[in-house]
Amino acid sequence: MSADERINLDINEIKDCLPHRYPMLLIDRIEDLRLGESAIGVKNVTANEHIFQGHFPTKPILPGVMIVEAMGQTAGVVVSKTMCLEKNNGLVYFMSMDNVRFRKLVEPGDVLRLHVAKDRRRENVWRFNGKAYVNEALVAEATFTAMLVI
Repeated sequence: MSADERINLDINEIKDCLPHRYPMLLIDRIEDLRLGESAIGVKNVTANEHIFQGHFPTKPILPGVMIVEAMGQTAGVVVSKTMCLEKNNGLVYFMSMDNVRFRKLVEPGDVLRLHVAKDRRRENVWRFNGKAYVNEALVAEATFTAMLVI
């Protein structure tokens, strides 16, 4: 694969990249993955997700921390595919989250699009900027750092 190639991944290919499984696997599809640079994660928010049993039963909204986690998982796929981690069981761990802002509510029926882009990389530490959208509306944003552990 060339660095300019844009890759799309289905749920099974995502599972090859990440150790997460239900109920913590939060992305359904990856679009426009550019190795070492960026990707768009897609999460279809459905009413029957376990989190809505308690958050909140009469007005279900996706918790902001779950949105940031979904951004992190999208970035984890970027790192995994770039470094070929699916072949050597490497893991990507959050180190920090900065400038986290929640702008609008995310509810069942929404399609969350998670845009992540590498800000910088130093050896096994990657920093990303993330923005989450529903339709064209910005719902959340964050800068976060993750460490690759093999």
